[in-house]
Amino acid sequence: MRLQIPDIGVDTPVISLGLAADGTVQVPPIEHDSPAGWYRGSPTPGQTGPSVILGHVTVGQYGDGVFRQLAQLRPGARVVVRLEDGASATFAVDAVQTVAKDQFPTQKIYGNVDRPELRLITCGGPRTNDGYRDNVVVFASLTGTPG
Repeated sequence: MRLQIPDIGVDTPVISLGLAADGTVQVPPIEHDSPAGWYRGSPTPGQTGPSVILGHVTVGQYGDGVFRQLAQLRPGARVVVRLEDGASATFAVDAVQTVAKDQFPTQKIYGNVDRPELRLITCGGPRTNDGYRDNVVVFASLTGTPG
């Protein structure tokens, strides 16, 4: 898979992510040029339901992450997910929200919806000793499957 977000210069491979030992969704590795990651417990992008892709805002000693500019997206921005079978799913951004990690809206992110949607998630807000205080979440809806 590949993720492209022209408005913020993102063009990255997408790896598969599962669950961590503590039951939370895994995140992509902390390494140079760390890609975005699709949570395989969510629908394939373009299928009915909320497909979830995560990426880093920063990657430790390596600097900026693939989703460094995610909070700058605006409604209407185009997001394209190219699938392994050669098909693509094109989404338009509906909203960008910053939410406190301790008030993460799990149901709003992962809960069932009756149409194909996409969630892009990264860290955001002020940086603390333990990382970032918030998450930035992009909500997007399917606009086309150009093939």
